[in-house]
Amino acid sequence: QVQLVESGGGLVQPGGSSRLSCAASGSIIRIDAMGWYRQGPGGRELVATITSGGVTNYADSVKGRFTISLDNSKKSVYLQMDNLKPEDTAVYYCNADLVGLMQSTGTYYASRDVWGQGTQVTVSP
Repeated sequence: QVQLVESGGGLVQPGGSSRLSCAASGSIIRIDAMGWYRQGPGGRELVATITSGGVTNYADSVKGRFTISLDNSKKSVYLQMDNLKPEDTAVYYCNADLVGLMQSTGTYYASRDVWGQGTQVTVSP
């Protein structure tokens, strides 16, 4: 069983910064990519993704303000958020695209549907 645990977030003033972390644990053979999504009033949207090779992709709304990074050795992904705006307020979810080991059968499986529990980021004076 693979688990993603997020940390960080909370209440931040407009223009401030915050850093989110997400650590993957469990029977993981390989992580191909990780990313951050957020759920606001408009639904869930992609924030940023990063491949194991370091290729990044950002939503237009966060380009130049957010930075995603990946530590393969720690199976962790980070999101540095600077110059935060009220419209960044949302629940942020970590996602992993990985190959895991089904211990009961000893077989490998690939999944892009591994999610963390979410962490609230609120940007307000």
